[in-house]
Parts: sequence; structure tokens; C-alpha cells
Amino acid sequence: MQSSFPNIRHMRVFVETARTGSVSTAAELCHLSQPAATQAVASIEANFGTALLIRNRQRSTLTSCGIHVEYRTKAALKHLRDGARNALREAGHKAVRRQTFELAVTASQLRNLIAIANTGSFTMAARSLGLSQPTVHRTARNLEAVAGLPFFIARPSGVHLTAAADAFMRGAKLAQSELRQAVEDISRETGKERGTFVLGSLPLARTAIVPKALHAMVSTVEGFQVRVVEGRYAELLRSLREGDIDCLIGALRDPIPADDIEQELLFQDALAIVAHPRHPLVDQRMVTLGDTVKFPWIAPPKETPAGQYLFDTLQIDKRAQSPVRVVSSSMAVLRGVLAEGPYVSIVSRHQINLDEALGTIAVLDVPLSGHVRDIGLTYRRGWEPTKTQSLFIAHLRNFSTLVHQI
Repeated sequence: MQSSFPNIRHMRVFVETARTGSVSTAAELCHLSQPAATQAVASIEANFGTALLIRNRQRSTLTSCGIHVEYRTKAALKHLRDGARNALREAGHKAVRRQTFELAVTASQLRNLIAIANTGSFTMAARSLGLSQPTVHRTARNLEAVAGLPFFIARPSGVHLTAAADAFMRGAKLAQSELRQAVEDISRETGKERGTFVLGSLPLARTAIVPKALHAMVSTVEGFQVRVVEGRYAELLRSLREGDIDCLIGALRDPIPADDIEQELLFQDALAIVAHPRHPLVDQRMVTLGDTVKFPWIAPPKETPAGQYLFDTLQIDKRAQSPVRVVSSSMAVLRGVLAEGPYVSIVSRHQINLDEALGTIAVLDVPLSGHVRDIGLTYRRGWEPTKTQSLFIAHLRNFSTLVHQI
């Protein structure tokens, strides 16, 4: 595929040709001449590097690769349409024109919008695209003119996207993700098996589930690359909703934080209060929370499920003097600090299975209630993985079950 976006009008012509079986009919529906429509379909085939239609006198039919591209292209156009509608909704009374402006935008404008959103700067966006800064600036302002909406606000710190621009940018990124998957569908169909999977991983899954699934994938599928992205839940969720991440694994949220995602339960995991094996409370039975707060605590951040339990349920910060001295979600920091002194923390039992087996972290005998969490996968609603991506998800499911049973 030559670029992240083919010509948008050409995409529409291809979809209409696939739907009607006729380039002539597609030309009429897209307000083009038949030669222009024929050229548009040829351009899409050149972009994807393979034949997508079998042409005959009666009707044009899709090739096996064409079936994949038609499905993904329709999804990409829908994302652009939804993004435009959401942008107009965000603009409210300011949306005075271009009710279908997504039909008029160009591939270049979409690439520029995404680059500006990713870099926060016309200059940095130009550098990432290999273009001059005036070219990127001019393309950005042309996009605003097409939409009839303000998209970019220049500030000393860089370029800020308006709410309308952010909404349309999300649609553009999701469309870009669909087109990337179309390329990967074609690679599998043609036997080249090239593809990617971007997995957002929260701390709990990093210790065993993700490494085992990665090894299984690398061992069985050549030419497929998995990129693991770590970060805070809010950041990973935004990347998931924008299409930068394909799937998120970790603790599920209740209530579900957005209506455009869905969650899949894999297993349930319990929290435990822990310390170093040399801690004076390790050998005691029926330790109370009051016993633990006499020692310094390493607390997970409040926005994490473990942090919510510690602060909301156990209300550790409501005590006369909070024992929380360190706040971190890093297992490396937790291991290191516990080894330095009589610190206490709360963490997933699954997350410390290996540490318990190695004798580097011990679970204190503190009775807890309501401390079981749902662990699973989070996807975009309506997301359709490629067959190879589905295989990796199957590995995640399989090893989640196996690891939890150990």
C-alpha cells in the first residue's frame, strides 16, 4: 500500500462499484465520468498492490482480496462520516455549512490532521511527513475551509485542536486503522503473512500472560509483529478509542468508561496486602489493617483498581496520619522498595505469583472483602480483527486461563 490513505473519492467509487457490480453506475452515483471512475478503481488496486475486481460484460465481481478491501473501505468511510458528524455536533451552532464535508476532504488533509494531532506542532508534523512547514499549514487551513469549522488554535506551546477537530481526527485515525488492516488481510490472502498487533498492557498482564502469548505468536507465525504499549489506563483507553491500539488487556472497569468500547472477562483476580519476607508482620496470623498502617506504605495510584480499593474501600487516607509514603504502579519500584525496609503495599495476587515462588514478596494474613477484580480484554465496539490478529487474541485468552489456574 502506497500511503495510509488512498484518494477518498476513489474509495467511494470502489465501494459503489463493488455494491452495484457496475463502474458505470458507480460513476453516476459519485458524479464522475465513466473513464474517471474506471481510473479511480485502477488507482485503488494500484494502491493496495493487487487486483480487487474481476471485470466482465455483465457484472464486476470482487476477488478474494477485493472482499477484504471492500469491507475495510466501507468501515473506513463510515468512520470518516461519523467523525464529521461528531465534529459538527461539537461545534454546535457554529456548524453552518458542509453537512457532509467528509466527502470533500482529501487524503493529504487527513494525513496532515493526524500528524498535527500526534505532534502538536505544524513544524513537527511537517518533519514527520517530510513536507515543508508552509505546506502543512496551508493544507490545515484548507481543511478548515472545507469543513467550515475552526480546527486549529495556535498557541505559544504549539497547535491545539478544537473539540470539533479532535472528533474528526478520531474518525480519521479509525479509518486509517481499517485501511492498515486491509493491507494485512491482503498479506494473509496472498500468503505473505505480514501484519501487526498493538497491545495496550496494564501491569497485571505483563508478568506472565503477555510474555507467553508473545512467545507463542512469534514461534508460530512469521512476519507478524506485536508491539506492546504500557501506560496509565486513561492514556491507553484514548489510544484504543482512536485506533492507535488494537486491544487492551488488564483490569476491567465498572461502570464501562465509554459507550464505544466493550469488555471481555477472562478471569477474576484477588488483591493482597504484601511485604518483604523479612517484614515483622509476615509470620503473624490474622493481621489487621491497623497493624499494617504502623509501617510505611507503597500505594498504587488512586485511579487504578487497586488504588480505588485502598483509598475508597479501606480508606487508608482517612486516618489521622496517612501511612502512604510512596505512590507507584511499577512492579520494579515495588520490589526494590519492599527489599529496602518494612514497607507494605497492596497488589494483585496474579501479579506476584512469580515473586511469591521466588521468595521475594510475601502475602500478609490480612482478611479482605470485596477485593476481587475482573481481568480481561477491552476492544473498540465493532472492531473486526484480522485472522492473524484473532490468533494472537486466542493466545491471550488461552494463557489467561492457564496462568490463572496455576
